[in-house]
Amino acid sequence: MKSIPCVLMRGGTSKGAFLLATDLPENIEERNNALLTIMGSGHELEIDGIGGGSPQTSKVAIISQSTSQDADIDYLFVQVIVNERRVDTTPNCGNMLCAVGGFAIEHGLIDATSPVTRVRIRNVNTNTFIDADIQTPDGVVIYEGNTQIDGVPGSAAPVGLTFLNAAGAKSGQLFPTGNRSDVFDNIRVTCIDMAMPMVIIPAQSLGKTGYETASELDQDKALFQRLESIRKQAGAAMGFGDVTNMVIPKPVLISPAQHDGTLNVRYFMPHNCHKSLAITGAIGLASASVIPDTIVNELTQLSGYGLIKVEHPSGSIAVNLSNEGAEPENIRASVIRTARKILSGTVYLPD
Repeated sequence: MKSIPCVLMRGGTSKGAFLLATDLPENIEERNNALLTIMGSGHELEIDGIGGGSPQTSKVAIISQSTSQDADIDYLFVQVIVNERRVDTTPNCGNMLCAVGGFAIEHGLIDATSPVTRVRIRNVNTNTFIDADIQTPDGVVIYEGNTQIDGVPGSAAPVGLTFLNAAGAKSGQLFPTGNRSDVFDNIRVTCIDMAMPMVIIPAQSLGKTGYETASELDQDKALFQRLESIRKQAGAAMGFGDVTNMVIPKPVLISPAQHDGTLNVRYFMPHNCHKSLAITGAIGLASASVIPDTIVNELTQLSGYGLIKVEHPSGSIAVNLSNEGAEPENIRASVIRTARKILSGTVYLPD
């Protein structure tokens, strides 16, 4: 059997396989086939692989030294579809990103400094750049700590992430349709591309409160039919063409906050409701909450930057926004998350 070195890591509220690019086939089709086998894609439990049977746990991070002079590490994210033998490398994943710095340091791709190492990461999927601050006292990565994040039990060492150029991550434009609001199926939405392309929809306009659990929403087939119709139209309007087999744009339902936050959201991936919230989604939603004429800003009524608290089914994510210029395209977003190394070893593939 073929064997590949592999580390299973939790990054934020996601979990997946971390692999060195040098350990994988250079041919993209061969590489993707290997990833499908590693994760056990094509079965709802991913029973013949290491995937967890959920979009949040069927993810892969491929790491290499960066070919860009502006970064230390290149990070390619791969969403491995659970029920289909298919992968999607279109979007970034900010949760998996939390573990990239620690993995790179431990594999000798960058030298550690004490007590914190800043790892400059380029996400290859979107050509965006992120600074990751990793706790490395005495030059050693530590995962233990007292930082807690909603959606993950226990505590761990903090990981600071700052997204430097998240606007237009996939389309090249913050508002790819040219508008801050659009109408699809008689529903007003905002299409934004800030770290993650999304189509943002008021929950009430689809007959929802926005406070339903992820499980309740997953059982509503009529809702998913309406979401998919809007998502496909939004995807075409955003310049992505037919998005039937793509995971972007992500549909998001918004409603007023309930727990002293800025707004409440239900984020779809896109055919399941996230049990918490993607970091990239949180950054886009936080940014939209302060940009005039978006449906999010109409809800939040915010002006100016600062700390934005986005509530989700498992709690909330705090995003700190800053801007060195006048244009919203210059927004920088920072979050504090955690990561953990779970298992390190060898994954086997049939020859």
